Amino acid sequence: MGGQIKVMIVDDSAVVRQVVRQALEHEPGIRVVGAASDPLFAMMHMQREWPDVIVLDIEMPRMDGLTFLKKLMSERPTPVVICSSLAEAGTTAAMNALAAGAASIITKPKMGVKQFLEDSANDVVHAVRAAARANASRLASPVAPVLVPPPKLSADAVIGSGLGRGAGMVSTTERIVAIGTSTGGTQALEAVLTRLPAVCPGMVIVQHMPERFTAMFAERLNGLCQVEVREARHGDRVIPGRALIAPGGKHMLLTRNGAQYTVEVIDGPLVNRHRPSVDVLFRSCAKFAGRNALGVIMTGMGDDGARGLKEMKEAGARTIAEDESTCVVFGMPKEAIALGGVGEVVPLDRIAGFIAHHGH
Repeated sequence: MGGQIKVMIVDDSAVVRQVVRQALEHEPGIRVVGAASDPLFAMMHMQREWPDVIVLDIEMPRMDGLTFLKKLMSERPTPVVICSSLAEAGTTAAMNALAAGAASIITKPKMGVKQFLEDSANDVVHAVRAAARANASRLASPVAPVLVPPPKLSADAVIGSGLGRGAGMVSTTERIVAIGTSTGGTQALEAVLTRLPAVCPGMVIVQHMPERFTAMFAERLNGLCQVEVREARHGDRVIPGRALIAPGGKHMLLTRNGAQYTVEVIDGPLVNRHRPSVDVLFRSCAKFAGRNALGVIMTGMGDDGARGLKEMKEAGARTIAEDESTCVVFGMPKEAIALGGVGEVVPLDRIAGFIAHHGH
């Protein structure tokens, strides 16, 4: 996006509007084009100058933020950062906001909001900049929360490189699929998993999400899909027809116990600024599944998963990346392609077919 990022603030609190405006206007490349106390006033202003990003509260008079968000995404998709005390991680309001297309969520406390926003100015700025990089045409479906970047470590901090005790067991017919995604991934995963038949290879999935989001996200998908979808627990088996989603705040690794694939759910440092990390999962799949695995990298910001996918390819796995045309953010797939870890590039609507046929 060239030029300045134009931002609209929609919140019924005059204090919040003032503090958020001050935080954003101190940043180069960001311009606040307006602030409104509710969505109806906001729409009147936005018809004159449409913003690149909207910072939106949920609880407001005349029209609530979720209704406004759904209206935006159906009529003119625009990146939205939810900033609300109702959107605490794991709540129904937070999941509904993500399902409706919010690019990011910042949870305000119910008390001490002014001080919190002043202390969290960098978080607001980062969320706005990240949202501005999203592909607006792909925003009419859920996307994942954006995290503030911490120091960057590689997968070496959690799992060593090189062949493991299970990588050589390639004579087995048991196949697995590893999927990594971030911004835009809740949309992409729903599109893929709902297309799969009940009988398909077992799947291990990293979606960048904070703690408490992943359990509700998995539960929602489980109600939509023929396959079983659940948040992974330490020691869970990876079996056909089951998709295990790494818990927020934990790394997930594939391992092997005799002829069975299982997962380890462990603590550890942030890898590529994330926990769970796609690189950690993909490296474990390279070590313990080798050519029995299919690696899939989809929409997301940054480069988490690029190195791990290359390791999977080098171990004999088939690897695919989502095409730019269907990505909300063509970051992770782009980096994986540039690194040489991708065998095929396919649009989102073809990925389920690759997964279903991997078991044959």
